This record gives sequence, C-alpha cells and structure tokens, in this order.
Amino acid sequence: MAQHNAFYAQSGGVTAVINASACGVIETCRRHSDKIGKVYAGHNGIIGALTEDLIDVSQESDDTIAALRHTPGGAFGSCRYKLKDIETHRAQYERLIEVFKAHDIRYFFYNGGGDSADTCLKVSQLSEKMGYPLTAIHVPKTVDNDLPITDNSPGFGSVAKYIATSTQEAALDVASMCATSTQVFVLEVMGRHAGWIAAASALAGNGEGEPPHMVIFPELAFQRAQVMQRVDESVKKYGYCVIVVSEGAHYEDGTFLADAGNTDAFGHRQLGGVAPTLAGMIKQDLGYKYHWAVADYLQRAARHLASKTDVEQAYAVGQKAVELALDGKNAMMPTIKRVSDTPYEWRIEAAPLAEVANKEKFMPREYIREDGFGITEAGRRYLSPLIQGEDFPPFENGLPKVAKLDKVKVARKLPTFEL
Repeated sequence: MAQHNAFYAQSGGVTAVINASACGVIETCRRHSDKIGKVYAGHNGIIGALTEDLIDVSQESDDTIAALRHTPGGAFGSCRYKLKDIETHRAQYERLIEVFKAHDIRYFFYNGGGDSADTCLKVSQLSEKMGYPLTAIHVPKTVDNDLPITDNSPGFGSVAKYIATSTQEAALDVASMCATSTQVFVLEVMGRHAGWIAAASALAGNGEGEPPHMVIFPELAFQRAQVMQRVDESVKKYGYCVIVVSEGAHYEDGTFLADAGNTDAFGHRQLGGVAPTLAGMIKQDLGYKYHWAVADYLQRAARHLASKTDVEQAYAVGQKAVELALDGKNAMMPTIKRVSDTPYEWRIEAAPLAEVANKEKFMPREYIREDGFGITEAGRRYLSPLIQGEDFPPFENGLPKVAKLDKVKVARKLPTFEL
C-alpha cells in the first residue's frame, strides 16, 4: 500500500476533549507510518484547507501530541464556517480537492458536529465525482450531545460533569444564604434544541427538595405561569429555588425566550441570555431576590474537571477514524455503542455519514419527568455513567499544564483563494 498524507481539522465550538480526539487521530497515524506519511492540520478548521493554510503536524514531538489529550480548546484552531451548497458553490469543494491533490492528501478527518458531518459527506461525494481517491471520515464531537446513532457525543460527558458539579456547589452556596440573601438562582447552560446539558444538572440531586428544583428543557414549551408557580412553591417549602435552564428555552410558538434577533454563520438564531430574562420574570412576578449565571465557555473548556469516560471515548473515536480509513471505509463516522449501564461498558462501532448529516437527537420524553421539570430514573441511568471517573491534567505552578504546539506551516503551492 502506497504512502499518502492525511488532513485533520476541527470544526465549530470546541470541547474539553476535542484535542483528545486529535491526539487519537495523530498518534494512530504515526503508528501506521508505512501507509500514512505526514499529517497536516487545517489552521482554523476547514478555512485552513480552503486557504491552503496548513500546519505540518509531523514537526510536533510525540510528547507534545500526547499532551493534547489533557489540553482544552482547539489546538489547531476551529471555525464556524459552513460550506455553501455544493450545487451553487461547487468552486469551494473543488478548491478543497485541489489543495488535497497538491499535498498528496488522501485521508480527510473532520472533527465536529452535525454541520461538519454534512461537509465531510459532500467532500467525499465530490472527490468521487472528480475521480480523486479521498477517504473522508467524520470524527464526532459536540457538547450538545445531539448527534444521531452514537449513544453519546464526545465532549458531552465532561460538560455534564461540570454542570452537575457547578449546580451542586452553587446550590450549597444559595442554601446557606437564602434566609437573608438570594432566594432564587438561575443557571443558564448550552443547548439550543436539545436539553441534554440541562438534564445533566439534575444529577446533582436525587431526593425531595434536593436542587436543582427545576430544569427547563428546550424540548418542552415554556409556560410562564406554571414556572412561576413552581418557583414560588419551592421558595416557600425549601427556602430557595435553584433553576437550570437551557439557552434554547422557548414559547409554544417556537420563539426563544432570549432571541437576540440575529443569526450566526450557520444560520442559527443568536440567543441573548435566557438566565437574565427568566430572572427578570421572577423579580417581576414574585419579587424574590435572585442571582443568575451563564456557564457559557466555562462549561466546554473545563478540562480540569473532565469525565474520564469522555476523555477515553474522545481518544477512541479519533483512533477508530484512522482505522476505518485504512480499512478502506469512506464517508463514515465512528460511533459509541453502549453495551450495558451497570457496569458501564461501551465499544466503538461506525455509521454511514448519510445517516448522520443534518440530523439532531433530542432528549427522549421518557427521560424527562412527567411534570417537565426534571429527569426520570431512565434519564439518570443514561446520564450517570457519562460523568464517571476523573482524568486530571498535570499541574505546574498551580495551573494545568497544556500542550504548546510549534504550528510549523506548510509551503503553499496554489494561487490564493478568496473565501
């Protein structure tokens, strides 16, 4: 088998463990140096491929690549850039193939969520039409846990662990001060359409009166009067109320509580902060003292509190991506198959990208409590294994030690391309 080069890129919002997947891809490529020559990474994701802005990963030491496993962020740079429709903007896709040809790239590993799965599939289809032998494998990643087929998405378990922990810690703070200070605490978490992260907060409590007292999911329409009634009941009964709300909470007509009126690069509505919006409602309707917080980037960057399960799975899908490519599989995505809940066991399988691209997985109704404000035992059985285990990074001078890459650039061979 002739030796050819590989290309790896990161896409969309990063996670605490996306670099663990990068580590899995790169280390596995190095173990198969008889078939895979150099590994190039796109600087700032797919934009790096379009602009021929490539990083020569072969210049990084083995120790540096190993350190990616405990480094948060996107080590090679990510981007929110959605390729246009292939029929009307064919030039973009043809440019990718031209860059791959110029650098003898025959393996394409794209690490991202649903939109990147679609891009990976389209690149695979076009390369086939153009007669260029490219093997395209999607490496799953998303904190939202909304990719289909796979039992869970790498990146989610660590966010779930962080949010459950933060809910528990903040609740203890509020409980200790509620007699004279804050009575209602609202924590906003990520999740535009799928409430998996909000659901994970419920792992912090599992009994009468244990916070969070309310979880507000984007899968169910927001009913203001009902929510206010529950807040009032909680404060009167327990002295305080802890609420975790998904950023995608919306009214019956689909309008987001915190619609900012703008859209992002992918055409998604920009959300302007549901936590202060909800807190304002509580102040207006009930008059309780409140405090709110937005987990924002902290929840997806918290590698110091990553789930060991998540780290291992993130590495495993990166490794499997390379193995699939070397086995001649194309337009596929490694998936996580749950074998059992207790003890928790899993294995890596694979699914065709045609069954993954542009599809979202939402919280099943059987995971949401009948009253709509918490999780069921079935939901707890699903979520609990994903936050298990600690995988602390090494520390230096009191802070986590992270990988520092040289990011040596590859000489350009093609004319400049305008995005």
